[in-house]
Amino acid sequence: MTIVRTRFAPSPTGYLHIGGARTALYCWLYARKTRGTFILRIEDTDLERSTPESVQAILDGMDWLNLNYDEGPFYQTRRFDRYREVIAQMLESGTAYRCYCSKERLELLREEQMARKEKPRYDGLCRNRGIAGEGSYVVRFKNPLEGVVEFDDQVRGRLAFSNAELDDLIIARSDGTPTYNFTVVVDDWDMNITHVIRGDDHINNTPRQINILRALGATPPLYAHVPMILGGDGKRLSKRHGAVSVLQYREEGFLPEALLNYLARLGWSHGDQEIFSMSELIEYFDIKDINRAPAAFNQDKLVWLNQHYMKTGDPEHVAKEFAWHMEKLGIDTRNGPELTEVIKAQAERTKTLREMAERSRYFYEPVQVSDEMKSHFTPELIPALMMLRERLAQLDVWTRESVHEVLASTAEIHGLKLGKLAQPVRIAVTGGTVSPPIDITMVLIGQKRVLERLEILRSQANMPDGVEGEGNAL
Repeated sequence: MTIVRTRFAPSPTGYLHIGGARTALYCWLYARKTRGTFILRIEDTDLERSTPESVQAILDGMDWLNLNYDEGPFYQTRRFDRYREVIAQMLESGTAYRCYCSKERLELLREEQMARKEKPRYDGLCRNRGIAGEGSYVVRFKNPLEGVVEFDDQVRGRLAFSNAELDDLIIARSDGTPTYNFTVVVDDWDMNITHVIRGDDHINNTPRQINILRALGATPPLYAHVPMILGGDGKRLSKRHGAVSVLQYREEGFLPEALLNYLARLGWSHGDQEIFSMSELIEYFDIKDINRAPAAFNQDKLVWLNQHYMKTGDPEHVAKEFAWHMEKLGIDTRNGPELTEVIKAQAERTKTLREMAERSRYFYEPVQVSDEMKSHFTPELIPALMMLRERLAQLDVWTRESVHEVLASTAEIHGLKLGKLAQPVRIAVTGGTVSPPIDITMVLIGQKRVLERLEILRSQANMPDGVEGEGNAL
């Protein structure tokens, strides 16, 4: 029985984007489903564009998404000796050759072919020379001239490519550095990769890679090419559609499990089910269920999923991400309510953790009530508000039930509906007009802080300490 080994192999020329994260997820899910091995490989042979910052962004993105890898990360730049060894073997066996054609000759050849409306390709001039040329050279793979490369794509079905359409691609540049299609082959061979799941932009590379593997005497893995992700307008996904770093989604307040759930469904389905736990995704995922058609990115659906996970997820787990956002905003949460309690109160009213954090400052920090907000403290309400403060100060037990009873009875004493009293109280204790239910809000803020914030009413009423107002004394 074959032990499944999948790999995610990003190039560190930028951040880990949505398309790459979905590919990583599919590779990870299939490895977990089959009790196989998931490998992370950093394909950093593009020395000019690869950066340490991009490598770290990929590692951080994988870590935030909890896509833990069993082996790696492996770096191609640390395997140059191995690539040189294989190239030497291929030159010795005759499956590769040195090409001394100048850049000028190749450019002229390309122009002539395009003028004849032919597909530009190397004409094989150095293929059978059998003698060494002069000057610098590249190493080319001696691709078969006849026949067809066929393979069963796990998503798209049977695919076939004529070898006559494939030229002798370069596997080592003139400076000796190996090229992408060659390093991928050697890595997949050495790492015993059984399943390659990647974007369908790699389909044209696959027949070339299969031919190299066969030339090395290796068995090609199974390939699954996943369709691209489109924007809502049907065009290729770009930054304006949401094609940003997965870490940007963290910055915006999304939970990793919400993003993973969304990405899993962005091209794969299991009946009509929309919401999956990670254990369900592992259980149900199968490559054959990946859709052949491109998927369209829908930001609104991602937001809906995120709010679902905020409301239904384990508060302790959500609190870890929430704490990260509070810290980013510079909010010290050590002196105030438990984050889990704030999450329970705010999840119904916010769609992202960043929004929740921005709307939760008043639980931990002093509030400022603007002059515009103070206009809600009308003269007819001041007596009720001042009585409320006095009665709240006398509470020995600070619970939602005790606070609600004081609010309701005070409103009744003054012939007010509860909402008429609650809104100015909300403004006084939060600085704004929006919060969870006022009794919950006050309990979370805490008795001491509530009483301190209600002191604003004394200056509003222009009453010094000890002066009574309509049956109320402060």
